[in-house]
Amino acid sequence: MQMQIDVIFDTVCPWCYVGKRRFEAALRLRPDLQVTRRWRPFLLNPDMPSEGMERHSYLTRKFGTETRVRRVYGAISDAGQSVEIDFAFDRIRRTPNSVDSHRLVRFAECHGRADAAVEALFQQYFVDGHNIGDVDILLTVGKTIGLPEAELRDYLHSDEDVDLIHEENARAHRRGINSVPSFIFGSRMAISGAHEPQVLARMLDAAAVAA
Repeated sequence: MQMQIDVIFDTVCPWCYVGKRRFEAALRLRPDLQVTRRWRPFLLNPDMPSEGMERHSYLTRKFGTETRVRRVYGAISDAGQSVEIDFAFDRIRRTPNSVDSHRLVRFAECHGRADAAVEALFQQYFVDGHNIGDVDILLTVGKTIGLPEAELRDYLHSDEDVDLIHEENARAHRRGINSVPSFIFGSRMAISGAHEPQVLARMLDAAAVAA
């Protein structure tokens, strides 16, 4: 059976990386189901300056205290280990504006490489600590996954699809999506959160029955 899944996510959301891995595990539990994923943008920080923000300042503003930061990111690191993600939050120096990284995913989708782009962006940011708001880093990601370099450079240096990313973020909010990752199964059923594979597999079953 064929099913389309919309994954609403942000490239700077660590739980989205965990959710991606858990969703992939869920798909392995349902090998007879043919799924097409569409990655749809959500902006956790819609007012982030284009140059991003120094990481410590961002975390202090968001969570208030160092103790809370350590507790939150400790839990995320533990969850990452369960799905073979070695989060290296200490390597991250800037929290980027994620609009251009979402544009890269959209460009990659046009070339059949969206899944690879999402995985590469997560790896670059959360494991390698690179600034995925930097065009040069995004060009490196694109080259790594086989995207046409000159075409991608022209695209990223333009304003193409910038408004579209913001429009899709607004559309997600209008649909009642206020947290990510969120998964929309065949336009009929939705669930938010980086749930365990067994939970997501049951959602796949329910969506298949409802189709």
